[in-house]
Amino acid sequence: MKIAIVLAAPPGYSETFFNSQIRGLIEEGHDVTLFTGNTSHAYKLCRHIMHPKVNRFYIVQICLMVIKGLSLLPTFKAVRTYFQLETEEGTPIKRIVEKIYINASLLKYKGDWIHYGFATMAVDRELVPQAVGAKMAVSFRGYDINVYPLKHLNCYGLLWRKVDKIHSISKYLLHIAYDLGLEQNTPFQIINPAMDLKSLPSYVKNNSKNKFKIATIARFNWIKGLEILTEVALKLKNAGIEFEWTLIGTGDISEKERYLYDINDKHLLSQIKNIGKISHEETLKILQESDMYVQTSLNEGFCNALLEAQAVGLPCVAFDVGGISENIIDGETGFLIEAFNLDKMVQKIKEILYLSLEEKSKISLKGIERVRKNFNIDKQKKEFNEFYRF
Repeated sequence: MKIAIVLAAPPGYSETFFNSQIRGLIEEGHDVTLFTGNTSHAYKLCRHIMHPKVNRFYIVQICLMVIKGLSLLPTFKAVRTYFQLETEEGTPIKRIVEKIYINASLLKYKGDWIHYGFATMAVDRELVPQAVGAKMAVSFRGYDINVYPLKHLNCYGLLWRKVDKIHSISKYLLHIAYDLGLEQNTPFQIINPAMDLKSLPSYVKNNSKNKFKIATIARFNWIKGLEILTEVALKLKNAGIEFEWTLIGTGDISEKERYLYDINDKHLLSQIKNIGKISHEETLKILQESDMYVQTSLNEGFCNALLEAQAVGLPCVAFDVGGISENIIDGETGFLIEAFNLDKMVQKIKEILYLSLEEKSKISLKGIERVRKNFNIDKQKKEFNEFYRF
């Protein structure tokens, strides 16, 4: 089977979801092509084709469009079909010409499936699969369903009518899509994120540390609730708890300055240690050396970081928002807190601090066992192999 996967950029080394999906499909004998925006970063796992560049100079852009148009002559039938489909949707001719240019690489594609890795990647490309005679799949990942439609009302109306099958990383995101207009009879499959178990460090029970160590992985973005994190940290400090809270992540300079100022303003420089962006191996090492993982996000489609934390044996505490309840089993592999109730989160962190080693080990081992059984790469590979067979 020939499958095209469309992403904004090639997945990096640590982006195990797409890498394992592509690697697994290739191992099963599928012909996989990755389509991305124009980039200097080549992708080596499969054939990699980039979309045409858009030049800011009008004359140069016209020349590029003429050259690209000539290259599409061998696929004239697909281009003509695409033009007709867009015309039927009421798209102005000028915009159709622009869409033909930005979708030129995909209009040359001859295969069975075009799979958009995020719902946002399908915007302005909804009619391409039909034009080239392929089925269309789309993945729900989080931002594309939780946030993007709030800023772009009715952005997925055409997508809902044309998509053949949905992949979602959680049931939560699927139900949000239903609220956004997706027909409930649309075929779907839930395939969660997965862990590369071979990369995980061994579980080590550590009870000889002077300070209680907390870890959080989050980019500097409002949806990650970092202002809530600093409030929780301040309450712990005022309660006389000796702790060190390691924050892994980064973001644009304005967001970073905002949260670093907040940490300083609350006099938490001795408690919250921001170490920025680090390698996956370094991240796992910090998780292994911690006592607990805390997530203060306002919403999550699923949350890979929570999965990683459980996989290395950390008790996890998070607000019960979005798809997190599909990630943590409350009271067994971690703890779900009523959304944005800071006092209850602080209380649960204190309770974990005073748990016996035996009680902590019980939570840790259950988390490890569940991740190894339900969220492993081999299981994910099989699920994606089944996804395209319908």
